Amino acid sequence: MIPASQESAHAASGHARDWRRQWRESIVDPHELLQMLELDHLRCRLPVSPPHGFPLRVPRAFVARMRLREPSDPLLRQVLPLDEENLPVAGFGLDPVGDLAARAGPGAGVLQKYHGRALLIATGSCAVHCRYCFRRHFPYGEETAARGGWRDALAWLRDHEAINEVILSGGDPLSLATHRLSELTAGLRALPGVTTLRIHTRLPVVLPARVDDELCEWLAALPLSKVIVIHANHANEFDEEVDAALLRLRQAGCVLLNQSVLLQGVNDSLEALSDLSRRLLESRVMPYYLHALDTVAGAAHFAVDDARAKELMVALRNRLPGYLVPRLVREIEGQESKSPLEPVEFPLVKTESEPNASKAVIRRLAKHR
Repeated sequence: MIPASQESAHAASGHARDWRRQWRESIVDPHELLQMLELDHLRCRLPVSPPHGFPLRVPRAFVARMRLREPSDPLLRQVLPLDEENLPVAGFGLDPVGDLAARAGPGAGVLQKYHGRALLIATGSCAVHCRYCFRRHFPYGEETAARGGWRDALAWLRDHEAINEVILSGGDPLSLATHRLSELTAGLRALPGVTTLRIHTRLPVVLPARVDDELCEWLAALPLSKVIVIHANHANEFDEEVDAALLRLRQAGCVLLNQSVLLQGVNDSLEALSDLSRRLLESRVMPYYLHALDTVAGAAHFAVDDARAKELMVALRNRLPGYLVPRLVREIEGQESKSPLEPVEFPLVKTESEPNASKAVIRRLAKHR
């Protein structure tokens, strides 16, 4: 990792420094990133221009957790643009999970795919540009719920009383100033059917200073059930500042879950996945989903074969207690829920007393041993 002496001016001050300033000081030049990590020999793999208009952005606090002179560092791999992102790959497109078809109304920034839940595209901004992002081609300029003080999104919610959970996504909803988030929840209080606010965010991990006093006071005062789903893919993403940010969120009354993406060269090993689950437990965050890669253009080099993914889940179940094993899922356009990827079946077991037992019954029994 980068020595503290080298990055102290940017990462060591944590919550003492304003998160907006840290955001502004994020690294946006891949050549600078490689120079910091002493990896100048990788410049030949950089694209001439940002792939698909999706440039590098990574906070220095996150870079400080990367290892020097290590081209396969799992944190670096998640953010470094590579020339292969510009290669067309069959089956990888611009809208891999059907977001555009799920838009509730033009310009409202509301997506509805699942019963009782509505997702608001709060913003297109994010503190880190993950190269596998499934919304890297999303038309944020046309669909942003925060536009106009959330007016259109709140109007849609008022007309759909069956919605009981509002999910903030993006981009990253915590990219917004806290007073903008407060505008939304002031409107939600007038909707008696909405009981839960869920926030999907990467910022507590990549920019933990975002979890400041103002944010925590807003969360603590909300008369709603509060669920925050963070996004971490590797145990190395955690440090003391991240732990402190997560503690503050718990103290504000939030339930903390984690979702990951299974990524080749990042976490596609039993050791990486088990280390991540254990590290999450240390931070009092429960593993939630492990997503199969969404087939978004530019991310094919992260793909892990389904058979390999299922093998990893069987091995993970054998190594960890059940509460530390995330659910392996894929999002499929038009489905009413995330689609589980079932692990390979246990071997069939027959006994002499049951020579003609139904294979289907035995499979069910084996699954619940």
